[in-house]
Amino acid sequence: MNKQEKVQFVIDTLNDIYTEVPIPLDHKDPYTLLIAVLMSAQSTDVKVNQITPLLFERADNPYEMIKLSVEEIREIIKPVGLSPMKAKGIHGLSHILIDKYNGEVPESFEALESLPAVGHKTASVVMSQAFGIPAFPVDTHIHRLMYRWNLTNGKNVVQTEKDAKRLFPREHWNKLHLQIIFYGRQYSPARGWDLERDIITRTIGRKLVLDEYYKKK
Repeated sequence: MNKQEKVQFVIDTLNDIYTEVPIPLDHKDPYTLLIAVLMSAQSTDVKVNQITPLLFERADNPYEMIKLSVEEIREIIKPVGLSPMKAKGIHGLSHILIDKYNGEVPESFEALESLPAVGHKTASVVMSQAFGIPAFPVDTHIHRLMYRWNLTNGKNVVQTEKDAKRLFPREHWNKLHLQIIFYGRQYSPARGWDLERDIITRTIGRKLVLDEYYKKK
């Protein structure tokens, strides 16, 4: 299989398994998605989805959010971890959205990445999932699988994103990055990995990865 054939195999297999892909973080608009994604850093989607209703009951828009103190936000979101930094980020970006963008979440990478606590991955998720603008956010699952599938060298997430965007057609990005995340969680996890269930890695996987897997068995 050449690289293009591998790419097509990934697309076809994931489309067979995941005809529909829900957005993992519960939200109702770009602002609540932005806050949920910011909260998800070094946490799980399940935990974030448990906490965001508590926060959004108090404040689900920037105008209500700035009425809360940083300490009040921190107390609500404490279970997701890194709450001091995240609370400051939520409060700070809410002020900026009001002052610079009339309370709306901007539809550009540059504007999003200028907000407190918003990095490239968070901006990519919002652009993709809130606005439908093609993006390829790379999380740990995508980084791991792109390496296992021999579609990137695995040096860093920046390179993995570049390789994903170079290899996969742009029209697939928004659906595909979610499909890979779900596949990674279900069939190709970092721990408890069962290669017999992981058809994509078994078919196109990097030889070094496969050899290491079988050595441990």
